[in-house]
Amino acid sequence: MLTLDVHSATERDRHTVIGVITLAFASDPMARWAFPDPATYLAVMPHVAAAFGGNGFPHGAAHLIDGGMGAAMWLPPGVAPDDERLMSLTNENVPEDRLADMMQVFEQMDRFHPTDPCWYLPLIGVDPAHQGRGCGSALLRYALARCDRDGMPAYLESSNPRNVPLYLRHGFEIIGNIQVGSSPTLVPMLRRPR
Repeated sequence: MLTLDVHSATERDRHTVIGVITLAFASDPMARWAFPDPATYLAVMPHVAAAFGGNGFPHGAAHLIDGGMGAAMWLPPGVAPDDERLMSLTNENVPEDRLADMMQVFEQMDRFHPTDPCWYLPLIGVDPAHQGRGCGSALLRYALARCDRDGMPAYLESSNPRNVPLYLRHGFEIIGNIQVGSSPTLVPMLRRPR
């Protein structure tokens, strides 16, 4: 049986965490709709990941499986993404014919995001070379144990329909759908503490 050791990532691990996320999202429907050109995706996605989830590093909210097999970038209650940087990257890199739809997707994401304090999971991913080994579940168990200890809900938007069953198994519930124009569907999901 494969042992998956998950730990809080430090600032020294930032490059590895962002690298894992970039690899994991290379076939993600929403990421590749937003950045369909491979060269643009590879150049921009590390910056998107840093803007979307990087503010969790100082709070011990970025998690890594030893060996860089998988990573999760959580934001604790009261900590938000770098929205200004995300908007800048979006405006500069999303194809013009998709930009208005992408902005509406962001607006809908804001509408679904809980107003009460919660842990937010903007990004979780497993290196494609290690998928199917339980890495996603290990990352979720590690973070959700803290949510339960603290009595806090957890929230995410699934950008890949293949991952929805994983989140359901870990106690998340579907609270809606987000789809605009030609965009893929995002699935907002909430998990109440246990």
